[in-house]
Amino acid sequence: MKSGLSWFSCAARRGVSRSALACSLIGALLFASRPAAALRPTAALACASSVNDSVSDSTLLALHGSGQTFADFLAATKARRAGWLGLADSARVSDALFTRARQVGGNWKLLVVAVDACGDSMNTVPWLARLAQEVPGIDLRIVLPAAGRPVQESFRSLDGRTATPTFVLLDAEGRERGCIVEQPRPLRDWARANRGVVSLDSLHVGIRAFYAANKGEAIVTEAIEMLEAAKAGQRHCFTGQAPAR
Repeated sequence: MKSGLSWFSCAARRGVSRSALACSLIGALLFASRPAAALRPTAALACASSVNDSVSDSTLLALHGSGQTFADFLAATKARRAGWLGLADSARVSDALFTRARQVGGNWKLLVVAVDACGDSMNTVPWLARLAQEVPGIDLRIVLPAAGRPVQESFRSLDGRTATPTFVLLDAEGRERGCIVEQPRPLRDWARANRGVVSLDSLHVGIRAFYAANKGEAIVTEAIEMLEAAKAGQRHCFTGQAPAR
């Protein structure tokens, strides 16, 4: 979600039927429902060269150190409070994904830029908080966009926007090792293909349907892939460039 808006970010042109949207969405949902191994990218995990390197590891580490725990963030939520509380209570991670995450080992810091008014944050952060709660060695901290703006500007959405949530993985020494921006991979690929093609209302319908059906599996899977890549010395991070001025 683009910072400052209550749900989704880009205006979309109208005129595509919801039946056409449904066909596209079914494909995304089928992709997201594949076994975890099938969600792994076939391309190299190296980050795209378009990433802006303006934010330093020391800044990321300092932001993580100043961030809130999920419990403190949750207690302070005002926008979408009922949704946050409900998802924080109901978020579950499968035993298979817990096992994969625990096999990574090591100590990791997960810096999250999120805001309570953001629907994408609400539908992803509680599952990664659950993962961090149950897997030793993952320390998740949350900062608001006011503090996290340099992170958002360095790790942009595929179409070049600053977005929430933005997840950045740091290793035990505080070095940046990966990122996930805005949405889990199957959804962000679908949304990128359809933003500006379907109506804004239809885009909202598709994104909400994905989250309702997927129940956090895609974001947890991608976070574990990011951890596995970092352990292997690779970098899982797909971002875009800022729009030309």
